[in-house]
Amino acid sequence: MSSIPTHAGTRRPLIRLESVQKSFALPNGERFDAVQSLSLEIAEGEVFGLVGKSGAGKSTLLRLINLLERPDAGAVFVGGHDLTTLSRRELRDRRQNIGMIFQQFNLLQNATVFDNVAFPLRIHGRHSRAEIDARVRECLDLVGLAEKIDSYPAQLSGGQKQRVAIARALAPRPQVLLCDEPTSALDSETTRALLETLRAINQKIGVTIVIVTHELSVVELLCRQVAILEQGCLVEQFAIDAAPTAERATVLGREIDALVRRREREAPPPPARQHATGGLSYA
Repeated sequence: MSSIPTHAGTRRPLIRLESVQKSFALPNGERFDAVQSLSLEIAEGEVFGLVGKSGAGKSTLLRLINLLERPDAGAVFVGGHDLTTLSRRELRDRRQNIGMIFQQFNLLQNATVFDNVAFPLRIHGRHSRAEIDARVRECLDLVGLAEKIDSYPAQLSGGQKQRVAIARALAPRPQVLLCDEPTSALDSETTRALLETLRAINQKIGVTIVIVTHELSVVELLCRQVAILEQGCLVEQFAIDAAPTAERATVLGREIDALVRRREREAPPPPARQHATGGLSYA
């Protein structure tokens, strides 16, 4: 598996954050600046990573995109709409365009896989029973879990639970899929399989993926663009597969580049190609 070359410059921004800020009150009366006047654009169809050390503000920034956290200042545009200006009802409708998956899956334990995936479709009451049934099956096919449709979460592995969570997030046909540390509870083999699933979803249906992770290998394997945060500020952003013209500005940036170079060194040689004369050459 490898990252896909980026063409972000040819795509319109689907997500645009303009000078967003977010602070939290601490028990001692001080305030913690989680995100500090940060601006960022994410292109339509992109697979975008947000990385940084603990406390850098990456999860807060992700939650600003769908206003699970409301910014103290700034604007949040998704699909051309500034979410900060919407009424509660308008925001609820717009959130149908933004799916989200979490580290701990957040599945309904007493509901079947079918009912978990159907949940976001039922709560808005706009779909017939037949439409819900067809969409649930379509989403489970997409994540490779069609055979688990009648199972309960307790009967699933961690990787299967996360796939159900992805199917549930995709059920309303969102343009954006926000992922908050989705592989942290998974082993390395299951993580790789889940990344393959996310990558295939991006390729098949074009959903824009924004993923927060502390695992740089996840960024190197899945993402096309990455933003590195430090103390609530955006300090570096680059295309994963783009050869740097100078040394990266951050330690994390340099570590990601090292992973990319190692992957390139370890890549198998191109397959042999047969000439009409019967001799072999390499493409």
